[in-house]
Amino acid sequence: MGRAALDNRKWNGWGDKDRSLALSDDGATFITETLGEAQPLPIATLEEVLAKVPASRLDESELYTTDAEVRLRHARGQSLPDWLAMKSGEFNLFPDAVAFPRSSEEIRALMDAAKYNDWQLIPYGGGTSVVGHITPCETDKPVLTISMNKMNRLLALDRVSQLATFGAGVKGPFLESQLQAQGYTLGHFPQSFELSTLGGWVVTRSSGQQSLHYGRIENLFAGGEIETFEGKVDIPTLPASSAGPDWRHLVLGSEGHLGILTEAKVRVSRVPEQEFFGVAFMPSWQQGIACAREVIQQGLSLSMLRLSNSIETKTQLFLSANQPQRHWLAKLLSLKGVGDDKCMLIYGITGDKSDNNQSYKRLKRIINQFKGVNTGQSLGKKWAHKRFAFPYLRETLWQMGYAIDTLETATNWSNIEPLTDKIEQSLKGGLEELGTRVHVFSHLSHLYSDGASIYTTYLFPVAKTYEQTYQQWQKLKSTTSKLIVESHGTISHQHGVGGDHAAYLATEKGGRVVESLQDYFNGFDPKGQLNPGKLFKAINNQDKAQP
Repeated sequence: MGRAALDNRKWNGWGDKDRSLALSDDGATFITETLGEAQPLPIATLEEVLAKVPASRLDESELYTTDAEVRLRHARGQSLPDWLAMKSGEFNLFPDAVAFPRSSEEIRALMDAAKYNDWQLIPYGGGTSVVGHITPCETDKPVLTISMNKMNRLLALDRVSQLATFGAGVKGPFLESQLQAQGYTLGHFPQSFELSTLGGWVVTRSSGQQSLHYGRIENLFAGGEIETFEGKVDIPTLPASSAGPDWRHLVLGSEGHLGILTEAKVRVSRVPEQEFFGVAFMPSWQQGIACAREVIQQGLSLSMLRLSNSIETKTQLFLSANQPQRHWLAKLLSLKGVGDDKCMLIYGITGDKSDNNQSYKRLKRIINQFKGVNTGQSLGKKWAHKRFAFPYLRETLWQMGYAIDTLETATNWSNIEPLTDKIEQSLKGGLEELGTRVHVFSHLSHLYSDGASIYTTYLFPVAKTYEQTYQQWQKLKSTTSKLIVESHGTISHQHGVGGDHAAYLATEKGGRVVESLQDYFNGFDPKGQLNPGKLFKAINNQDKAQP
């Protein structure tokens, strides 16, 4: 345990410490010209932060480690407040110990000890939460973080029923490598795929990039086992049932409040015969939306469809292509009637070759119907190659003096354009009074017959201090989140609730519903020991923990 449990992850940022994503000269110039010159903030060293880790309130035990660096590395996720805390070194809040159980029996022992001694428990998957799921609250009770990292094996594969059983701590790449060695795939590919875990996907109701083909995690999660303070609860795998509410859906999105998911049974598919990605360009945002909606409502068998608005399209082209490439593309598209308002449409087609061919032909006809230009698979291959690399750009931009964050929601088709406009205008003008520019762009990332998710990215220069930067983020985040839930959008389509979104849940669900859910979870956790301050109510620890 202890230091040996640490991996190759950055202690104060995203991903592996040996990986990065550089900006081209054109990309760096584009960011600087768009947002103005920025002055990077100083970054604390690991040694400086380790000196601030307080003594643990727990005695040493074979069940866990109180090592300072291990606790530091499990104290924060990847939300912007987490990022500011890590870069400034002002973590302020740490778990008192971290456990690395290898079995349900070891988790049972940890939960029994926590129940008896009144500790708080935080489940930890890949540490990729962007909404404050894993940060301890300020409390006088000891806090134990339980890392699921060692419970990562394929435990059973029912080929007849196409059900696989995994330890809930398995990360995306290891899950897929174990399945694909047997000729199967789960097909769940969120952008955090390389680092996030199956258990994390389940308890936050995650959505993968190819959910059109494979389904969201609620479609893939078939059952499993969860350890609660009242003992182990088995979640049976049934194809369907009309026997009352589906208990799986109280595990899905539970964010640690029921207990700790130890095993997850998932519906898997055979590895597809063929898969490819391509890119088309639509003349405008409106025509792109109409095209995407038509594709989905006609029921084309695609695995992915993502539509970027014109600002995101321009930004991506500057960040990923050089000037001659952009010039060539613009010339090609202009000859076919697609100009400066172009919107990039990325598509994925997965399955049997003959079925894929039919889907591709139908897709091209609809793209043509809405005056789009299909460029084929070249740009699609480039996107697929870097599909999980975008979060590394955050470090590159930070070192230039810029902060980057995202907001995501989902709404009905009739509300897509109005809500996207409201979100972008709220963010773009959010720091106007300070004279600070905010660069904002959006795409539709997951599509349904009745609506789609809106994924918005925003960048702004850091302020003179970490505290001022946090305050500017908080203004942008809170104002726009309130606008979203008051404008018929969900507070989260794929990131979960955590601490950052908890204040908005009652607006979406209704106050009485939230109270009823709280009462239900209190039956499993009467003293509020399981991941307190997340999901249901906003604890003011964000203000207390700000850098």
